[in-house]
Amino acid sequence: MRVFVTGGTGAIGRYAVSALVKAGHDVVALSRSDSSSAVLKGIGADSVMVSLFDRDALCSAFAGCDAVVNLATALPSSKDFHRSRAWVENNRIRTEGSSVVVDAALSAGVPKLIQESVVMIYKDGGDKWLDETWPVDNFPMAHSNLAAEASVDRFTRSGGQGIVMRFGWFYGRGAAHSEEFFHLAKRFGLSAMMGGADGYVSSIQVRDGGNAVAAALKVPAGTYNIVDNCPLTKKEYADAIAAGANRRRYIRAPGVFAKVMRDNTTSLTRSLRVKNEKFRAASGWSPYFPSAREGWRDMGLSSNLKERPE
Repeated sequence: MRVFVTGGTGAIGRYAVSALVKAGHDVVALSRSDSSSAVLKGIGADSVMVSLFDRDALCSAFAGCDAVVNLATALPSSKDFHRSRAWVENNRIRTEGSSVVVDAALSAGVPKLIQESVVMIYKDGGDKWLDETWPVDNFPMAHSNLAAEASVDRFTRSGGQGIVMRFGWFYGRGAAHSEEFFHLAKRFGLSAMMGGADGYVSSIQVRDGGNAVAAALKVPAGTYNIVDNCPLTKKEYADAIAAGANRRRYIRAPGVFAKVMRDNTTSLTRSLRVKNEKFRAASGWSPYFPSAREGWRDMGLSSNLKERPE
């Protein structure tokens, strides 16, 4: 298949492009700079410099494509995560950008569109196992993701095959937030725990997420959870980060204090024990890392290898 990817040099994008190329697809990705084009070329993809908000240019770029994968985001750094203003660009990409992508894909006659979303838009589920039928919560930080999903629904209603991939927390090499968490644990003994210790985190290692994007080309229209097999409690997740960083003595922070920032951290502090069975059954995909314990351990091992002299 000929596949066009936006966000192809992002945390999940590089792994998705690589997985698509390895699966034998002809991949073209949106680029915003010469350096991005070089990265894409290095992993076997062609690139096109075009704006995500230019409908006509996107329509031309999508011509002849069998699928469009929209992974474009602009997440703020961890230190700015709580600031509403820091989300302006990301929100525009998810709302206006996703709508323009759908318009261009429909005009170009692209039959399939895949859109990135997140499981963090679900309502707090406590210790319940949550599937795709669990209700979402229309809190301020979820608005842009819900808008992107609505654009996919419009694509499907217009005769296309729209697929929403609700990813868990990204972690691993290339995911900036997880690299920051790893650094804090390794250097200072601070291990991130957002919310109460007994709440659940549903996560996905970035390479597993990239492989899921390639597998999504085979599934019917719909919404799918992309998470690992075994969600951890917030305490277990913080412990997994510390163990990956080889820290035996450490502090879990900010814990329940993260809840005082209300809407700005709602997506991180709620308890989400999310199932992946629907996507596994439809695609045949399965995560290499069954839980974040194994994934953070692998991140620590790869870090140690990188730090050894040549």
